[in-house]
Amino acid sequence: MKDVLVATNIEKYFEKKRKEKNWALKSINMKIKEGEIFGLLGPNGSGKSTLIRIASTLLIPDNGKMTVFGYDVVKQASKVRWLINRVSVEASFFRMLSPMENLLFTAGLYGIPKKTAVHRINEIAKRIDLDKTRLHDRMKDFSRGMQQKVAIARAFLTEPPLMLLDEPTTGLDPRAKKEVQTMITEMKDQLHTTILLTTHDMEEAEKLCQYVSIIHDGRIVAEGTPSDLRDSIQEKYVNPSLEDVFMEYTGTSFESADKKEEEEDECFAKV
Repeated sequence: MKDVLVATNIEKYFEKKRKEKNWALKSINMKIKEGEIFGLLGPNGSGKSTLIRIASTLLIPDNGKMTVFGYDVVKQASKVRWLINRVSVEASFFRMLSPMENLLFTAGLYGIPKKTAVHRINEIAKRIDLDKTRLHDRMKDFSRGMQQKVAIARAFLTEPPLMLLDEPTTGLDPRAKKEVQTMITEMKDQLHTTILLTTHDMEEAEKLCQYVSIIHDGRIVAEGTPSDLRDSIQEKYVNPSLEDVFMEYTGTSFESADKKEEEEDECFAKV
């Protein structure tokens, strides 16, 4: 299988107050193979979303290089954008327009005929339990969970060869979450879509991913198939889980890492 996404020594830093330099990503190297679901696992603030934004051409790395289907995400950004779609927890829309109008606008950008687009929209809405009676209401009146469903519909609508899913099931009810997970698997199997999935839901990663990397404090600290990662700590744990793997390689639980990040943000906010 050929490499779809290749990251070589990717680094990105940001400055908090007092001009203190912090590395969001430090020396990231990764390869995503064609047709696989690649999981990038880590707590909030670990660097997952930063890496997704670089792959989406929304951020420029300070060091290193990333390619998508051989195209440089910085030098050939316009070509990369035609090959990807992205779902994130901060999805943006034309808020005064309806989901149908937003989705048809996206379809037009990708050259999808209106009749085909409407059919796909209705099918996807049914699959993820997006209330079809509200497809013509304004987006500004939707809850975050409902907006997330529209973001997912928009991404699946274009059927891109590379899907970038940044915590796509956050905010969804259990039924919709299960349906989205099923659609992700079907895209891989039926359309041969390559998928980069970021999550801190270990059960989701276990269910969907063929290969995972664990990122913590901007660095890849472990990588491999879920079974290989569990086997790597077999001597220390009885029937180890991916949560156990995370604790072993980072020295903390997901809950503790998330809490630490929240406390740091509050601290800097007061400076």
